[in-house]
Amino acid sequence: MGAARGLLAALLAGLTGASATVVVLANTPNPSKGDKELGEYLSSMCVGCHQLSGRASGGIPAIVAWPDEQFVAVIQSYKDGTRDNETMRTISHRLSQEEIEALAAFFGGLPPPKTP
Repeated sequence: MGAARGLLAALLAGLTGASATVVVLANTPNPSKGDKELGEYLSSMCVGCHQLSGRASGGIPAIVAWPDEQFVAVIQSYKDGTRDNETMRTISHRLSQEEIEALAAFFGGLPPPKTP
């Protein structure tokens, strides 16, 4: 599918100029690096505290519908000690990069909560 989008962008650029390419590329979703199925499997270690509903509860932030890059960066910051939370530090040290990216893909692919 990525090749088809690239071809479409090239055709549009040839027909209508470079601005069409920018529009097509700007509207192309950023594909996730992680394996969503693996992320769903691993998510049980997260949903004991972080709600799948996407709502924050008791000072524990929602992690549903976060951009993948943000999710990965936050987990890495616990892993490297930049952020200080003993529970998250312990969990992050157990995760490989592949598992962090899988969790990011799973949680990032969930719909955001509906506002009341």
